[in-house]
Amino acid sequence: MKNLYLSSVRLRRELPEGSYLRQLGPVQYLMEGGVLEFDRPVTFLVGENGTGKSTLLEGAAVACGFNPEGGTRNFNFSTRATHSILGEYLTPARKRYPRDGFFLRAESFYNVATNIDELDEAPAFAPKLIGSYGGVSLHKQSHGESFLSLVQNRFGGEGLYLLDEPEAALSPSRLLTLMGEMDQLVKADSQFIVATHSPILMAFPKARIYELGENGIRAVEYRETEHYLLTKRFLDDPERMLRYLLEEEG
Repeated sequence: MKNLYLSSVRLRRELPEGSYLRQLGPVQYLMEGGVLEFDRPVTFLVGENGTGKSTLLEGAAVACGFNPEGGTRNFNFSTRATHSILGEYLTPARKRYPRDGFFLRAESFYNVATNIDELDEAPAFAPKLIGSYGGVSLHKQSHGESFLSLVQNRFGGEGLYLLDEPEAALSPSRLLTLMGEMDQLVKADSQFIVATHSPILMAFPKARIYELGENGIRAVEYRETEHYLLTKRFLDDPERMLRYLLEEEG
């Protein structure tokens, strides 16, 4: 692949005193002069709930010009302003610009699908957007089908794609389908940055994995992640794990 579209993000100025963002380990890492580098076509941000994965991904997306609720850089709708101010304080480092791009976040994908339908219903709007999304309203498909329809039809290559917990709508088999689509798009000169909890998805070959936590941001190998270790221990002996868990809670 040529130079990546997004090679790093860093804080360009101090966050306001009292902002909850200052309490997040990954943000503290950036406040201390740390830089989040993207040196491979696929990067995963992993960690426990509340560590700041989605917040950091959202900030990077906003800093790159994407709508906070998701979509392409041409989307500018707002259903409810719940995004953080982090994107206003981040500086993205880019050596070139992508031809395509999309910010997919599971929690607000419904709003993106609604906005597409509303734009297509406007009399003066042509050509219809839904043609780029498979020709069928995303609301007329299951959650998982609409996710894959987006990737398979809208993602065209030579793009920067930021995905926030795409596994939320996908079965294990559909996650494997997504990985196949990602591989084809990487071969078509694309870059992915993904916040995820899925040990299946983060097994993507040669991906960079960053673990986010109270101590900041650190690069880890796939089999060192807590997601892999815990899932493997459970699958190796689910009865033992459940017995221990339920007895402890009882």
